[in-house]
Amino acid sequence: MDNLKGYLAPLGRLLMSSLFIWAGYHKLINPGGTAQYFANAHVPIPDVSVWIGVIIELIGGLLILVGFQTRWVALVLAIFCLATGFGVHLPAGDLPNMINFYKNLVMAGGFLYVAAYGPGGISVDHATGMEKA
Repeated sequence: MDNLKGYLAPLGRLLMSSLFIWAGYHKLINPGGTAQYFANAHVPIPDVSVWIGVIIELIGGLLILVGFQTRWVALVLAIFCLATGFGVHLPAGDLPNMINFYKNLVMAGGFLYVAAYGPGGISVDHATGMEKA
């Protein structure tokens, strides 16, 4: 297992970041539709919230993917997951939203783990000396 250790953290970052890159990209290409969904979900200031979501998801996802400022970005994404889980998915209360609520809790837990233990060896943080593997 130690032989794989150097590859597991970057693989984990890839898998976790893929959801956020995908979601941020789709918000970026359809901001009007996303704002309408946000309005229906009672998200405050939906037209502005779309762009906040794009920044956090797309840029945060890309930063996690490459492992740059990983601990801080992971902390921001953990808070974002908790806020959207408790603020959007839990109040809706139906089964699909409860699945998304728990998905958000799991992602927050994963990001807290990344914040605690860092990006691993294959990362910008490691390559620049900002982080030790």
